[in-house]
Amino acid sequence: MPYTRRHTRLLVGSGTGWALDAMDVGLISFVIVVLAEQWQLSTSERSWIVTVGFIGMAIGATLGGRLADRFGRRAVFAATLVVYGLATGASALVGGLAVFLVLRFLVGLGLGAELPVASTLVSELSPTRIRGRLVVLLESFWAVGWILAAVIGFYVVPRGDDGWRWGLALGLVPAVYAVVVRYGLPESAAWLESRGRHAEAEEVVRGFEESAGVAPGTTTKGESAPFATTELGPAEADPTEPPGLWSAGLRRRTLGIWLVWFGVNFSYYGAFLWIPSLLVARGHDVTTSFGYTLVITLAQLPGYALAALLVELWGRRGTLALFLVGSAVAAWFFGQSDSATSIIVAGSALSFCNLGAWGALYAITPEIYPTRVRGAGAGAAAGFGRLASIAAPLTVPFLLERGGDDGDVVVFSLFTAAFVLAAAAAFLLPETRGRELA
Repeated sequence: MPYTRRHTRLLVGSGTGWALDAMDVGLISFVIVVLAEQWQLSTSERSWIVTVGFIGMAIGATLGGRLADRFGRRAVFAATLVVYGLATGASALVGGLAVFLVLRFLVGLGLGAELPVASTLVSELSPTRIRGRLVVLLESFWAVGWILAAVIGFYVVPRGDDGWRWGLALGLVPAVYAVVVRYGLPESAAWLESRGRHAEAEEVVRGFEESAGVAPGTTTKGESAPFATTELGPAEADPTEPPGLWSAGLRRRTLGIWLVWFGVNFSYYGAFLWIPSLLVARGHDVTTSFGYTLVITLAQLPGYALAALLVELWGRRGTLALFLVGSAVAAWFFGQSDSATSIIVAGSALSFCNLGAWGALYAITPEIYPTRVRGAGAGAAAGFGRLASIAAPLTVPFLLERGGDDGDVVVFSLFTAAFVLAAAAAFLLPETRGRELA
């Protein structure tokens, strides 16, 4: 079927939830800078504010994917918005580190579960020929949310002692938006079919047919066979037994996708959550550092745009590897930068390439697994990647302290190596462009 307004509603509806997720993740990097002064936090305590959230995200991603395979993509998507929205809003009221850490863990549970579930929902409801492009466009809402975080961080967080509280209070919006997701978005027809709910699946498909002006039952499959089925062995293809992620037909792609997720998470969160603090440490005042971060963040949007184009022209795997190599080069130059111009140029290049890689990664992840384990596969990969998110905030201050004057160089050289490893691991993945989902 052609792309329709119903697909646009799906993309915007899911993407808005995605942007709110990014806003919360990005905002904490600005809040930490202010809390470090108000609460006299040590470097280790600041690291734990970030790390505890990623512990929650690792658990949330793994559980969220499995819950989505059992209870549906839409229901779990809405539930995650409620969890992290309420926890973020409550964080604005706390007066000490201990409660703040507990709430950040709960925020992480919701955030971690949402991302793989939302990308799986959009992937399963998208036309095959542009499926990758739509998932990259979904991922581009992350840049919108991160820009919102940078704007709030620049205009709200530094304004008065309670600025950070007002910034976090905006995190209540996702809890309200969950109603829109629950009643405004369709459930995945592929998931409904896999659960034997054929009438509901037919109703979802009928809605897209009506939006496209296509008579029911006149659509035809593409020439290529469903990708995930053709590469599974006989045991894995048994419809009565979902294949394991490490079964013979899936283990190579599972290894590859886990390594890519680990490398990208380590470098992305290690770099971007610490950029405001690193700039302050280099002698820039808080307002200037936040301004630089806002400019760097804007470069994410064209990175997504190029990735959305290339995933359908070159394929998912080649696009992913290209942007990861570009991220490696940009990370190395950022570590060497010592002037405002070089910081902005290298940081913008890192932002451009890194988020282009994220877009391609989210496009290929749900496509390499069959419907019965798609949520679990995507969630497990994201959950494993979050382990890197946990390690990065703890590793950065350690290396900065041990590295002395060359601490930034050491840190970003490590990020460079992680990007290179992820680029190599991308070639363990199968190419999925133009293949139907099974």
